[in-house]
Amino acid sequence: MITVNDIAVQFGGTTLFSDVTFSINENDKIALMGKNGAGKSTLLKIIAGVNKPSSGTISAPKEAVIAYLPQHLLTKDDATVMEEASKAFAEVFQMKSEIDNINEQLTVRTDYESDEYMKLIERVSELSEKFYSIEEVNYEAEVEKVLKGLGFEREDFTRPTSEFSGGWRMRIELAKILLRKPDLILLDEPTNHMDIESIQWLEEFLVNSAKAVIVISHDRAFVDNITNRTIEVTMGRIYDYKAKYSHYLELRKDRRAHQQKAYEEQQKMIAENTEFIERFKGTYSKTLQVQSRVKMLEKLVIVEVDEVDNSALRLKFPPSPRSGQYPVVVNELKKSYGDHVVFKDANLVVERGQKVAFVGKNGEGKSTMIKAIMGEIDYDGGKMEIGHNAQIGYFAQNQASLLDGELTVFETVDRIAFGDIRTQIKNILGAFMFSGDDIQKKVKVLSGGEKTRLAMVKLLLEPVNVLILDEPTNHLDMKTKDIIKDALNDFDGTLILVSHDRDFLDGLATKVFEFGNKRVKEHFEDIKGFLAHKKMENLREIEK
Repeated sequence: MITVNDIAVQFGGTTLFSDVTFSINENDKIALMGKNGAGKSTLLKIIAGVNKPSSGTISAPKEAVIAYLPQHLLTKDDATVMEEASKAFAEVFQMKSEIDNINEQLTVRTDYESDEYMKLIERVSELSEKFYSIEEVNYEAEVEKVLKGLGFEREDFTRPTSEFSGGWRMRIELAKILLRKPDLILLDEPTNHMDIESIQWLEEFLVNSAKAVIVISHDRAFVDNITNRTIEVTMGRIYDYKAKYSHYLELRKDRRAHQQKAYEEQQKMIAENTEFIERFKGTYSKTLQVQSRVKMLEKLVIVEVDEVDNSALRLKFPPSPRSGQYPVVVNELKKSYGDHVVFKDANLVVERGQKVAFVGKNGEGKSTMIKAIMGEIDYDGGKMEIGHNAQIGYFAQNQASLLDGELTVFETVDRIAFGDIRTQIKNILGAFMFSGDDIQKKVKVLSGGEKTRLAMVKLLLEPVNVLILDEPTNHLDMKTKDIIKDALNDFDGTLILVSHDRDFLDGLATKVFEFGNKRVKEHFEDIKGFLAHKKMENLREIEK
């Protein structure tokens, strides 16, 4: 059991949270929830030993292995995929090497009576006991199994890690963690760079093969499928529910209703007593009663209602100018990078007002197709037509990093807002949870989620009739995702969504284009229908 004892964190006079205490048991699968900026990632780093708390301790058994996958990685580029993933077993290989080294020394040394010789004997006995207690494992087969589960092909194993994008390198780090079979796995947004098939594989692994897990994720379906406990970080403290995410939402609703009722009753009691004090404070016969009520109010602990729920907020895109009947038509398109064919003979028609999803494994051409539509890259054959009066708004995967770090939140939006909308900037920012002093913060100090929200606000203010969003929900919390999803459902233009977030796509996309095997396949169904269909397809493949 690992215990978090009275953890507190202060930044420059502000308390992020205090008196946080809970235990992590052997098979706990915990979702760590809370809005962006509540301190979830900070708490995870403290448990991982990466950061130190202002006060409090983490206690864990001496031999416990805690493995941590952060949101952003800095990996070295000096190995192949297979070599990098095999580093998970570095300790075991090191042990074996030291045992061999000592045994070699013992065969050539003749100072049998010396202290050094006895120390070597003790050391090799200790190491051997440890080494031979580890169950025999075919390390290469284990590495291969995990890499393939996370979406790598066998031909990728010998490629240098430097050839892979950030998302794929994240998977290599995840493979190393899973191979170490730790006692506690800490994952911060693990699904941000994964396709649907890899997410399903990871879910299965965490449920059936992992010990304790704590995960921060904005993928609601993923969280619901793997967790049996939810810890919410809110207003500087935690609430611990022995329930999976969807059940926790109901329990939290009840909790807030009780808080609201208690708050209203207390406010009524304070008003009544304040009125009594004001009315009789100069009356001699009531002096004792007045004093007693003053003391009672001074000692009163005010009931707090957790964060105001803004889910009733509705965002509206500006009305979009009318485009032609077919904003995007792709005919027999082909794109290669050197010998690597991304797709060929790709056909794709998007009608005005349609909401479509691009899905498929990473690296199968979804973002490449978008770049071709945007005119950012050339293609090798075929035809691309952008329809009459199609005005495209584009949200790239790295959109948040393109913001000017020196501007404030307010200045960022103010620079692109025109006409009447300028009077609404504060309301719009409020809908995206930028309120009070937040709007004067410089962009460079914002968290990943806050930057994504701000980039989304910028997009909302541009009058466009074709919206292309490439992984828009990475780093967004559940509430913001719901607000954006509602706004996109109301959007009267055409929508192309690249996303692996099943929950976000559900009820939004009415048609699916599947990218894979160098092809683009059209499915006339929503994401639920598509996934059900894929499962059957996969079963047939297994039977073959």
